[in-house]
Amino acid sequence: MKYIDEFNDPALARRLLDEIRATATRPWALMEVCGGQTHSIVRHGIDRLLPDEVELIHGPGCPVCVTPLEVIDKALEIAARPGVIFCSFGDMLRVPGTDRDLFRVKGGGGDVRVVYSPLDALELARRNPDREVVFFAIGFETTAPANAMAVHQARRLGLTNFSLLVSHVRVPPAVEAIMTAPTCRVQGFLAAGHVCSVMGTAEYPALAERYGVPIVVTGFEPLDILEGIRRAVRQLERGEHRVENAYARAVRDEGNPAAVRMIEEVFEVTDRNWRGIGRIPGSGWRLTDAFRAFDAEHRFDVTGIRTEEPAECRSGEVLQGLIKPTECGAFGTTCTPRTPLGATMVSSEGACAAYYLYRRMNDGPTPQAAPVAREEMNPVA
Repeated sequence: MKYIDEFNDPALARRLLDEIRATATRPWALMEVCGGQTHSIVRHGIDRLLPDEVELIHGPGCPVCVTPLEVIDKALEIAARPGVIFCSFGDMLRVPGTDRDLFRVKGGGGDVRVVYSPLDALELARRNPDREVVFFAIGFETTAPANAMAVHQARRLGLTNFSLLVSHVRVPPAVEAIMTAPTCRVQGFLAAGHVCSVMGTAEYPALAERYGVPIVVTGFEPLDILEGIRRAVRQLERGEHRVENAYARAVRDEGNPAAVRMIEEVFEVTDRNWRGIGRIPGSGWRLTDAFRAFDAEHRFDVTGIRTEEPAECRSGEVLQGLIKPTECGAFGTTCTPRTPLGATMVSSEGACAAYYLYRRMNDGPTPQAAPVAREEMNPVA
């Protein structure tokens, strides 16, 4: 564990914090894109250790949290059908749909199974030729290569009883949507290192230039995050807006070319709804025509879905970075991990789950700074 321990060194953390304090001369608001980064920040108290000039805004970087409610409800409908084996990662089972979740479907007799890879679901399809096996393919760019490989293998093996319910989302269009929102206060980004390890950094320089924001690619350990903050603040103080890679041990500018080729063969870009946020153009992937036979939405033709979010749940505002979880009146009362109203309370990367898990029950409200002035602002929808 020595390699990991090196990125938790208290002395190095203090040195980075001292550098951040010495650099920051005015208020700056940074957004960490990934929910894994949010959990690390809250777990280690990084936001509380930073100088008052530096505010961290939690972004929408939890793929479970932003999976659209209509897709969740379609998953529940498919999973409840006779003859279906519905496979998912474990953190999707408690995500509430309009009136139930996958655990309730399983309790009612649906064959819902937790798997650790889409290839596990593929093996179930091979062993159960008389059953329809559906894998719930959600996630950012990080999980797309494995899902693409599963479909590619299914076609090679001639399996006709395997399909994906796809709800993949892409990070760069979400960054652009955040920056064009009229309520935007974000002045810099900590980009998700795992996403960039797959896709590289090619899409980010244009965003940094267009919106005048530094984008620093970083990892998930305390020193990774502090180094990302240090670099972002340094750029802001100098009036710079570049892409920097502070996670070079995992990320190359070109990403993983083999993974990208697999994604591009199986998926194509599409518009996608983000739960609690709205429709973001070009922010998702769907199966190409060549692999459309493996699309569960087409195979099962689920129609008549009517969705309804709980009125008291403010998870959409949490996902947009407009409020902290504790500013929602339901947080920790009617909404807990046992009785969740929104996905942000049950996902392993959800901001509400992080605040609840690490007992951040009384954090004050988000400072109401004036929105950053930008041209041609549009709401995130």
